[in-house]
Amino acid sequence: MADMAKYIVNPGPKTAAEGLKAAVTTDNAIVTETMMKVLEDGGNAADAVIAGAMVQAAVEPFMTNHAGLVTMLYYEAKTGIIHQLDSLGGHPSGLSPFRPVPPGMGPYAASPPSAIIPGFMPGLKAIHERFATKAWSALCEDAVHWAETGHPVSTFEYGVNVFVEKFITYFPEGRDFFQPEGYFPNVGDIFTPPGMADTLRGVRDNGPDHMITGPWAEAFVARGNALGWKVTLGHMTETPPRWIDPLRFRHNEYEVVCLGPPQAQGFFTAVAMGVLKHLGIRDMEPGSAEHWWAMGHALRQGARHWEYAADDQFFEVPREAVLDDDYHAHLARLVRGTRPKVDLSEHIRLAGDGSSAGGDLMSAFSGGGARPRLVKTEDKQPSGSCEIAVVDAEGNWCQFMDTLQGSGIPGQVVGGIPMVGSHATFGHLQSPMDATLLKGAKSRSIMGNTLVLKDGKPVFSAGSPGNIHCTLPQVLTYLLDFKLDPYAAVDAPRMLPMTENKGVVIEDRLRPGVVEDLYKLGVRVGVTPAYDFHMGSFSVIARDEASGMLTAVADPRRTAVADGIRE
Repeated sequence: MADMAKYIVNPGPKTAAEGLKAAVTTDNAIVTETMMKVLEDGGNAADAVIAGAMVQAAVEPFMTNHAGLVTMLYYEAKTGIIHQLDSLGGHPSGLSPFRPVPPGMGPYAASPPSAIIPGFMPGLKAIHERFATKAWSALCEDAVHWAETGHPVSTFEYGVNVFVEKFITYFPEGRDFFQPEGYFPNVGDIFTPPGMADTLRGVRDNGPDHMITGPWAEAFVARGNALGWKVTLGHMTETPPRWIDPLRFRHNEYEVVCLGPPQAQGFFTAVAMGVLKHLGIRDMEPGSAEHWWAMGHALRQGARHWEYAADDQFFEVPREAVLDDDYHAHLARLVRGTRPKVDLSEHIRLAGDGSSAGGDLMSAFSGGGARPRLVKTEDKQPSGSCEIAVVDAEGNWCQFMDTLQGSGIPGQVVGGIPMVGSHATFGHLQSPMDATLLKGAKSRSIMGNTLVLKDGKPVFSAGSPGNIHCTLPQVLTYLLDFKLDPYAAVDAPRMLPMTENKGVVIEDRLRPGVVEDLYKLGVRVGVTPAYDFHMGSFSVIARDEASGMLTAVADPRRTAVADGIRE
């Protein structure tokens, strides 16, 4: 147990890893350790990310799993080409969305997740075939080890399990997996995921096809059929991983590279940062009311554009129109044109919070200055993701996401692999997750893998789980416009987009006087805890332009660990 204790990393302040020639940052100490071993053994960034993702799903099944999905941006140093991989799972053709969670199940009754074909293992297979240098079996060894021995439970893992208990324990299979002795393992206990090691040994020995077309896939299909979902083995391979040209746009002296459609993050980020640029964000003081006012409006404009991110094999996609700098300037003029001419504090005092920004804001006007109440920002949907960033000694740069979204049959466990399904809608404009029910169509989602180039070379990469749609533009603004150092940019407060009633919700680290200044602008203010895990856990790597040395950052909001190889 003493040796295991070193792997328990709880939310709290972190130290950036600096002066590196190769860098790793992940959401988990065990994952970072595995990836470091791969790099030290001569593996490249692709090798490290495959091994890390396999381990991640073994030690954080509350955030991701081997039946989820993966996305990636990969900068290939020898060519200078940036490759995008989209390996979201697909909804099987010819079948209506299947939701095995019965109606009336508390908070999930309105929109239960739908079953979906997994994309995780096909994605890792595609990465291995294209970029890896190590044998597949070797890259699976650590995942098998941790599935066999179990991992120590952190405060974060215990809290997330309790948060989504009703979903993950609704079916007996979920109870047997997450509560093997009838309760969740406590902080510091060793949790050994029941049945997972057998499946991972099959993946190690037989390759990724073990879960794509082999024995695990057959068991998956059989479980679906038994529940009434008429999925077939043919469905398991009809929506393969796809290599796509990423989305690129200029931001002052930088070029920002995000995932291209049908992933919506690039459109959101391009619009939000374009509006900020034309609102003059670089001339604003970080943390001022002007900053929050501009950011809230810019994020709102970004959210209005994710509906245009669609699979361009099935739809026209207006890339040039969404990325047009003149259009962003026009949106900024609209935002600036709504600025109030008078002090609206009295309006806010009389009108209250409008039931969106949280709490009765009149209490903020009683002595001691404004201090808004906490606001609930999340329902108890079972969602989770893990971000990995790695740069190897050759300069190959990988920003990677694996998530339990798009994960098999909701609430079921097959061969020790838990699943939660997909929260996708079907044909909705405003939904951030939406699927087209045609054979081979890729779903729209919000995945934040991002690279930032200067003079054609990577200088930053960033990505995160948790409200990535709105937090990515903020971290990029801290880095690229406010010029904060990488850890300060990740540590700085984040907010949600402005709501219909001009409400904003910000992490509770506002400077004195800022709330009053926002009231004057007619902005209602609510807060989350000072470091809110729903606001994400950014994995950021930065390259010093002068020395070429790397800095890897771990986010204080969750259990992240950064490390690297020094000269």
